[in-house]
Amino acid sequence: MDPILKTENLTIRFGGHTAVSSVNFEMPARQLKSIIGPNGAGKTTFFNLLSGELKPSEGEVYFKGQPITSMSAVARTRLGLGRSFQITNVFPNLTVLENVRLAVQSKEKIRYQMIRHFVHYNNLMDEAEKLIELVLLQGRELAIASQLSHGEKRKLEIAMLLALDTEVLLLDEPTAGMSLEEVPAILDVIRKIKATGEKTILLIEHKMDMILDLSDSIMVLFNGKLLADGSPKEIMDNETVQNAYLGGLYDDNTVES
Repeated sequence: MDPILKTENLTIRFGGHTAVSSVNFEMPARQLKSIIGPNGAGKTTFFNLLSGELKPSEGEVYFKGQPITSMSAVARTRLGLGRSFQITNVFPNLTVLENVRLAVQSKEKIRYQMIRHFVHYNNLMDEAEKLIELVLLQGRELAIASQLSHGEKRKLEIAMLLALDTEVLLLDEPTAGMSLEEVPAILDVIRKIKATGEKTILLIEHKMDMILDLSDSIMVLFNGKLLADGSPKEIMDNETVQNAYLGGLYDDNTVES
């Protein structure tokens, strides 16, 4: 089966520093792959290249066999490649339901009409409510987004990505900044999305127990290069990966990812 997301010799330089170096990567459809690596490995930079936030110095990005290297982040989202960030990105003064409903409305390309109230669009409301249930926010539909806990905001952001009919979810540290009590709920959301068998998930995460439990495969970046890519067991048994994490290969002068 052809990969849904692929890179060839993907490279980006900032001055004299090569942040991502000739990465050849393939993402199977409807699987979950995690990206790991020490600080400065290039993980977030690699995500920015996939999502279109950055343009590569060299190399190509392909989505479903189509070259998308020259496409903007917005154009890639419309194709089905959705990105979440370490900092949540929701409309703080709107309710949970309004946030998700607006995302569904955007996907359907329905423009605002002053003479017709949104409640008349029953299909939009139904879709929004299904997504709210999927991300375990049922009962919080009328809560104002700014009043949500950090974990709840992350759930809402994922619901909004799903509302855009995203086929590939790029999740950048989905548990970052959360309390220990909030983490299991986000893991449950990711498991539910994976269990639908409809989405492809690529995530950056530092919590190794979470990665081992969720991932079909793991790729390791180190100093901007692809160090390894394989099953969780293969990665954990890889001596080179162990050395990188234990510090044997770590370069203290590398910049943050």
